[in-house]
Amino acid sequence: MFRVSMGRQFKVRMSLLLGALLVAVYLWKDSIDIKNHNQQDDVDSAGQTGAFIKNQTFSYTWPRCQQDVSAANIPGFSGLSDDNKNVLYYRHCRHFPMLLDIPDKCGGADESEDLFLLLVIKSSPVNYERREVLRKTWAAERFHKGVQIRRIFLTGTMKAGLEKERIDQLLKLEQRTSNDILQWDFNDSFFNLTLKQVLFFEWMKKNCQQARFLLNGDDDVFANTDNIVTYLQSLKDNDGSKHLFTGYLITDAGPIRWQKSKYFVPIQVYRSDSYPPYCSGGGFLLSGHTALVIYNMSMSIPMLPIDDVYIGMCLAKANLTAVSHTGVKTHEWTIPSDKDQYDPCYIKEMLLIHNFRPWDIHLMWHRLNEPNLKCDKINGSETNQL
Repeated sequence: MFRVSMGRQFKVRMSLLLGALLVAVYLWKDSIDIKNHNQQDDVDSAGQTGAFIKNQTFSYTWPRCQQDVSAANIPGFSGLSDDNKNVLYYRHCRHFPMLLDIPDKCGGADESEDLFLLLVIKSSPVNYERREVLRKTWAAERFHKGVQIRRIFLTGTMKAGLEKERIDQLLKLEQRTSNDILQWDFNDSFFNLTLKQVLFFEWMKKNCQQARFLLNGDDDVFANTDNIVTYLQSLKDNDGSKHLFTGYLITDAGPIRWQKSKYFVPIQVYRSDSYPPYCSGGGFLLSGHTALVIYNMSMSIPMLPIDDVYIGMCLAKANLTAVSHTGVKTHEWTIPSDKDQYDPCYIKEMLLIHNFRPWDIHLMWHRLNEPNLKCDKINGSETNQL
């Protein structure tokens, strides 16, 4: 009788202990879920712009933008290329996970007003050599004529599988040493250049509102940042808080309807036969004020895959104008046929020239900054007298 009683007491105690353990595990799991949910809410409230916050990685999964299946009902949709179909399927997508971030790039809330010129450079993930050359030449972070210059590279992702992993790892290594890359988890392609631009403006609004001026361009341009600073400092009554948008101005242009063109835009994507005035996307200058206006306008304008035209559309909606600058040459530029096209004297007064190879940028920057460089004018041109 005693043994039976003791056995029953043992079973009761074990049942109570097991129940207590189950309750403890449940409460622990619930607290972890609440913590993760709060982390998700914190990022969602920021507009879904960063899975990396100050280089710390969260473990939650980002929601993916869903395909707008109703786009398939647009007349003529079935005859479009896959790229243009995707434009219509996903043009509403404005928020993508951020893989690499530099939220304090502009100095933080207390220092961002001291940033005079932010170099915003669109770069494909694989263009490591170009980025390295720019870091050592015209895009070097420095002070010039008493003002601060900083740079940012904008990129997405590309390829798949092991190759994608290797490219992303390379970007992480670059970030570790240079701290100058913004990377989002979207396919980095020609058709997504507008998305890349809008994502940057969103990032700027959250992290760099007080940057006075921006040079926005591709990673194959040569920019004379010394001249750019001189030009911006010469502006009267504009410290970046007023409208400025200048570059190689294009007017009276319209969408190309020839399907084999890189710039083909079908009527299903853009109905009008004319574009508003815009500056070539290879490189242009704008004020911080104008950058934020463009972002605000973009919230109500459907995406167009031609990024420079899209920015022109945003300016037009805000009743702002783009103006031409003779020092910006994003299209063809000519020099005498018997002269060296990389003679620094031909470009020493310019602001920006498009379509340079990395080694040409490296050579030109050092030749242009040669302390003994002297240029004499001959027949309206200047030649190197070193």
